[in-house]
Amino acid sequence: MTGATPFKSGAVALIGRPNAGKSTLLNRIVGQKLAIVSDKPQTTRARVRGVKNYQAEGESPGGQIVFVDTPGVHKPTHKLNSRMVNTALDAMRDVDVVALVVDASVKPGPGDRFMIAVLQELKTPVILALNKVDLIKKTRLLPLLDSYQQSHPFVEFVPLSAVDGTNVDVLERLLLKYLPEGEPLYPPEYLTDQTERFFAAEIVREHVLHLTHDELPFSTTVVVDQFEEAGDDGITKVYCTILVDRESQKPIVVGRGGAMIKAIGTAARAEMEREMERRIYLDLHVKVKAEWRDDERLLDDINKQNRVTE
Repeated sequence: MTGATPFKSGAVALIGRPNAGKSTLLNRIVGQKLAIVSDKPQTTRARVRGVKNYQAEGESPGGQIVFVDTPGVHKPTHKLNSRMVNTALDAMRDVDVVALVVDASVKPGPGDRFMIAVLQELKTPVILALNKVDLIKKTRLLPLLDSYQQSHPFVEFVPLSAVDGTNVDVLERLLLKYLPEGEPLYPPEYLTDQTERFFAAEIVREHVLHLTHDELPFSTTVVVDQFEEAGDDGITKVYCTILVDRESQKPIVVGRGGAMIKAIGTAARAEMEREMERRIYLDLHVKVKAEWRDDERLLDDINKQNRVTE
């Protein structure tokens, strides 16, 4: 219709260093937990898509944004890390707009300079999302923005806090502004590309990270061995194996008298039931798999079991 507000549609990659707050930002934007969050580095290991629809309001167009949360870009030390970094870099080249999420509370270092160097190759519009501004003094904000402004021709700058929501709506409006006009890429009810199987594994891994605190390195993963849809009893049965690198790490996950793995299972099952809105039976086991992060076959199996086809 002549004079109608155009509909915008496209994909936005959330990229940045580990622990920049990309997953927290994604969850805040879509209003639902899609990606697990931890203060340990390299928590996000796979590409996670979340879709949000927008109604036209005033001069703001209606639209649909497909957000792509990516692993933090870092120097890879294992094949798993290499895959994670490649996933993030590939995502930047497959979207309409890139949002570089930066942790404003941490002094920029070599990793941040590497990110800026990577951006130089892109022709895609890049918006700087300066996250965690709630943790810094306002006097630090302008010099930091100025420094980034001189490092790359960002089309926009947004200081925000994914935790308390400050300026997140501003970022969303700007992302929508730079998207092309077009029809929605997904139906209105579509939310994410995550399978429940993948989500179950991630929930268990998140609680392993939270409950073991600093005792267990982030070098652990969770494999869903079996995922049985609810039968006549209405219970979905999930069987998982928690993989650790070394024998010394297994007792940490199991705990004295099995206390830790019980706590992990109780917390994970409660969250699964809350998110999936049905009863869950969760069975957990711990297995030592030395150097699993360099096992190509295992990494392929994890990808096939827990993810839909990209």
